[in-house]
Amino acid sequence: MSKRIYLDHATSTPVRKEVIKAMDSFWDVNFGNPGAIHQEGILAKKTVDQSRNKIANYLGAYSNEIIFNSGGTEANNLAIFGVVNRLNEEGRKFEDMHLITTIFEHSSILKCFKYFEKKGVKVDYLEINSDGIVDLRQLEKILTSQTVLISIMLVNNEIGTIQPLNEVTKIIRNFKKEQGKSKFFPIFHSDASQALLFLPINLEKLKVDLMSFDAQKIYGPKGMGALYVRKGIEISPLIIGGSQEGGLRLGTENVPLIVGFAKALEMVEQEKVSESQRLTKLRDYFIKKVLEKIPGTRLNGSPERRLPNNVNISFPERGNEFLVIQLDQKGIACSTKSACLKEKSSYVIDSLGHDEGLSKSSIRFTFGRSTNKKAIDYVIKSLVEICNPIIEI
Repeated sequence: MSKRIYLDHATSTPVRKEVIKAMDSFWDVNFGNPGAIHQEGILAKKTVDQSRNKIANYLGAYSNEIIFNSGGTEANNLAIFGVVNRLNEEGRKFEDMHLITTIFEHSSILKCFKYFEKKGVKVDYLEINSDGIVDLRQLEKILTSQTVLISIMLVNNEIGTIQPLNEVTKIIRNFKKEQGKSKFFPIFHSDASQALLFLPINLEKLKVDLMSFDAQKIYGPKGMGALYVRKGIEISPLIIGGSQEGGLRLGTENVPLIVGFAKALEMVEQEKVSESQRLTKLRDYFIKKVLEKIPGTRLNGSPERRLPNNVNISFPERGNEFLVIQLDQKGIACSTKSACLKEKSSYVIDSLGHDEGLSKSSIRFTFGRSTNKKAIDYVIKSLVEICNPIIEI
């Protein structure tokens, strides 16, 4: 095919034309600082407030619960450091705190937990089953009176499996009731960076305390995201020196990107159901054909409980970097794992409990608005040519 096929939407999505248009005037015409009290500043602040209100309405939150920042990684860091540092500042020792997360979280979660583990905080890492779903029974068993924070992602960024957050929040509520604990602890955080494009998210119904979002995953601008902080939850900022974003994310608000985030989410909400249905059909077709045509291949993660656009397949005895390069030469962009990691193997695939070779041969294909059946058929044909060069298609 003459036109390249982009199947790495989990890493980043192209900014929509409607989003670019919405941001356009805020670069050089309406460029004021929202902290200024002159006309230009007032207009900028009004624009930020309108965008915040729009995003909050779509997510089922109050506007002052949405804290803008640079993206999913910063949001995750703010959530975890914010909770633990706040407690430490109030006099609670690190060794008197207990944190819980899963073994296959994004690295921006795991490295935060590892950091505090070195400080003396007790950390437990939940196992997942062979389908990539968190072990809820283990969660029930390891909750203690010292548990202050739990972080479980809504959707895994590599294999696209959807975690049962409603069941997690139920376990936490029951634990609080049995223990007679404060309504705030343990605080529950979830990384939803990969979820916003396809899953319905109503923060009031989900009952999470903190949730991370990333605009570049929903056809919005890079360098923009948000952390939802439920009313009553107190965390410490990562940056000091101002009063922006309720004192939790200091520095001048990036007005164009905030506008772009709000516009991108508006477009997502209009198309979420139809696009999910369309991509689910392509996803299932792609999985079926690849597993049929290439012997020994294996789907990683639940066939059903996964995002509509995510396909993660291992090609045993074939190096994943070699496959990605071969596909790239054929005009196809895909990935081996999260773009944040440089290791050849994937700890996410390893966490499924499969043979080690599967993590070194796994490829992630993530579809998007530009993906159609013609493109998928070409990718299937290319994979067969690379993996089974002597087999006629």
